[in-house]
Amino acid sequence: MIRLAVKKIGSQTVRLENPPSILSYYSIVGPKEGQGPLKDYFDLILEDDLWGQESWEKAESKIQEECIKSAINQGGLSSQDIDYLIAGDLLNQIIATAYSARQLAIPYFGLYGACSTMTESLSLGAMLIDGGFADKVACAVSSHFSTAERQFRFPLEYGNQRKMSAQWTVTGAGSTILSSIGDGPYIKYITTGKIIDPGITDVANMGGAMAPAAIDTLIHHFQDTGVDPSYYDLIISGDLGYVGKSIVIDMMKEKGYDLSKNFTDSGVEIFDKSEQDTHAGGSGCACSATVYNGYVFKEMAKGKLNRVLLMSTGALHSTLSTQQGESIPGIAHAVAVENTKE
Repeated sequence: MIRLAVKKIGSQTVRLENPPSILSYYSIVGPKEGQGPLKDYFDLILEDDLWGQESWEKAESKIQEECIKSAINQGGLSSQDIDYLIAGDLLNQIIATAYSARQLAIPYFGLYGACSTMTESLSLGAMLIDGGFADKVACAVSSHFSTAERQFRFPLEYGNQRKMSAQWTVTGAGSTILSSIGDGPYIKYITTGKIIDPGITDVANMGGAMAPAAIDTLIHHFQDTGVDPSYYDLIISGDLGYVGKSIVIDMMKEKGYDLSKNFTDSGVEIFDKSEQDTHAGGSGCACSATVYNGYVFKEMAKGKLNRVLLMSTGALHSTLSTQQGESIPGIAHAVAVENTKE
């Protein structure tokens, strides 16, 4: 019996032999995000986060659909050129994605990784291409402040007081088109996270709930690949916010890894904490997706960043589990993106 070579290295990482190229990308954000520090990087800033729709949920679906279409167009492609769409959102039964996929008519895998879904989709899309199962894959996610508040917390009309540890769900979407050929940047390594649950039950402390999963994934990535944090120009997480970011830096230092010079978080970067009253920063699937597809990939295209480790984090809870007093499981997936293939 012939045994095929396994591409897995170490305990949780895959090294891609035929690294897929990031062919094109697109980002859409809401008005609040468009007033933040990264406003010049986003492709489309909405003036109204209902965007002409009858509900916040329909608006989110439209945002994701238009983002995917625009990313495809940016790559000089049509929807018929895309072999698979891998996408998700935060809502029950990922309805925003289901309805956008209905309009796109592309073979579809729906994902729910909460706020980790962007790097989860990039991971699976890259493995499909590296394995020879696809030529072009669209990876996308969306989130919306108003849909998330309605589902996970309180009706907006209630006007509840938010804790200082709470984060602000990003309204927007990000989409990346992966290709078997192209000039890069390339996805070279994938480190798949596992569930880490520190026992936190406070839904207003997502950063604390997800930080241990981020730490676990980072450590396994460095151990599996044999690289040091300094290898990367930038290590950027998804939506740990200020609370989670500080925990990761402190605990990684205790474990012998210095992230003080090149680590940040999308939830910290997307809003101006002092001017925009977002408390502990941004969150939501679109938090990392808009920062990666808006800021990171554009800086890589300019050559200002050459090696980046992207890591989106997710809190895998629901309103039902919260009401039953369950703790909040965390997950973090990482992909290493580099401008050179070798």
